[in-house]
Amino acid sequence: MAFNTILFDFDGTLADTNGLVIESWQHVYRILTGGEADERHIKATFGEPLAVSMEKCFPDTPVDEAIRIYRGHQKDIYEEMIEPFPGMVDLIKALKERGLKVAVTTSRMRNTTMIGLNKFGVTEYLDDIITCDDCTRHKPDPEPVLISLERLEAEPAEALMVGDSMFDIKCAHNAGVKAVLVGWAEAVTEEDLNSPDAPEYFIEKAEDLLQLL
Repeated sequence: MAFNTILFDFDGTLADTNGLVIESWQHVYRILTGGEADERHIKATFGEPLAVSMEKCFPDTPVDEAIRIYRGHQKDIYEEMIEPFPGMVDLIKALKERGLKVAVTTSRMRNTTMIGLNKFGVTEYLDDIITCDDCTRHKPDPEPVLISLERLEAEPAEALMVGDSMFDIKCAHNAGVKAVLVGWAEAVTEEDLNSPDAPEYFIEKAEDLLQLL
């Protein structure tokens, strides 16, 4: 089957936001607990909607308050700290040159997603952008991918979802789409890679994706 539609996650896949996210989480932990968390615990939330993670990590704090602390700190450092992963900008341009449909399907809010995409200079190469603002259900529920496919008029068998977390992989599989795990993923374990939800493909470098098409 020839793939003609590529869906990219944003955080940890297209954009190197790992340091930004960890620092934002640690700020919340410092405010609410007086200490910091193990980074492995924070990385385990990568790809999950923020409200879900906050409710689990700070059950004694209203979710809206925890998110306010997180986002208030992050907005001050966001644009300065984020950069695209090596090769990702050139990959998106190359996909469009080949005539493929290209979209971002992320759990991040639209405003900060757009800040990042505009900074990287890739917005004009994207056919669609789906954020958490466009969905009522979030990864690993298939809704974000299904909305992307509908808007792009693409069939599941024609699409690939590229991500860095099992939330991305499961979201793709739940929508009937094959998944690609990036080699710079921070939160995927050997156990995940040997599970029934393991991704079909793995790429070490951004340009490796072109070999799958």
